[in-house]
Amino acid sequence: MREPAFWYRPSSWISLLLTPLGALYGLVAGRRLQREGFDAGIPVLCVGNYHVGGAGKTPAVLALTKVLRDIGETPVVLSRGYGGSLHGPIKVDPERHAAVDVGDEPLMLARTVPVVVARDRIGGVALARSQGASVILMDDGFQNPAVAKDASLIVIDGDRGLGNGRLVPAGPLRAPLPPQLARTDALIVVGRGNAAEAVAAAIAAQGKPVLSAHFKADDASVASLRGKRVLAFAGIGDPARFFRTLRASGIEVVRERAFADHHPFSQREIEALTAEAKRDALTLVTTEKDLARLCSGAGLPGWARDIVPFAVTLEFDDAGQLRKFVSERLFKAREKEYQASK
Repeated sequence: MREPAFWYRPSSWISLLLTPLGALYGLVAGRRLQREGFDAGIPVLCVGNYHVGGAGKTPAVLALTKVLRDIGETPVVLSRGYGGSLHGPIKVDPERHAAVDVGDEPLMLARTVPVVVARDRIGGVALARSQGASVILMDDGFQNPAVAKDASLIVIDGDRGLGNGRLVPAGPLRAPLPPQLARTDALIVVGRGNAAEAVAAAIAAQGKPVLSAHFKADDASVASLRGKRVLAFAGIGDPARFFRTLRASGIEVVRERAFADHHPFSQREIEALTAEAKRDALTLVTTEKDLARLCSGAGLPGWARDIVPFAVTLEFDDAGQLRKFVSERLFKAREKEYQASK
């Protein structure tokens, strides 16, 4: 979906008109948050956000995957598979599945870490455990009470924050903010902006960690585009952030094309972008997530092979703080399981 522009304006008559609907949505979502979740039997770490749209959740999952592997764990990612047709539970196979089957984010993640897609999260837990998971890493699902979480790490963009702070459809919030804050175990603030300062202060006041992080462009990606003029396109939650990252990396972005999050690119659209780039001697560049949507089990189709992916990773200002938090949470989760089994 494409986020309405009024979600990120201080005041809007459209938002005011929709506020009663947002209140009703929030009442239902707030009650849902109170439900008890299923005990997975192994630690469950959830990476989520408070609002609809992108904040850097998928790069955070990849960063946590590395931390977990570094401390000897075997993580398996559990995802709903947004945008995919398969209900699961199913293990994602990048050689066999396409984004239309399992969703773009699971397909992208599956090239690095085992991923299970399941609309029924409890069924997904069983499959993840059968794959040898020592830890389940939930990609989204913070507002879904089906599975109990041992830690919820919430990602927020330092530039965009929570927009107008209203509930869907009046604003981007998925549920009332106070119960979401109460269930947050750590906050990850991405970028140097100050739009998330109030939320960060509220989390810090609860004695919970606030972790600062930033996107770092892949050196090989930067090198491949050095000295080239670029036509950049993206269908992610915040395309403008992608364009800013390119420019901050010294890439000359001549033209931008922004699409809605998870946009299903057609062959005609890609061929039009390719023709425009060739006409003006530009290099066509997009995100890894967007490129995943164009792939099938056989790889990129011929009409999409002129596209250059631009890779980024999420780097934490204090990686040791993240590692300490994860290790402590895993210890507490296993201690709890041990006590319950006695």
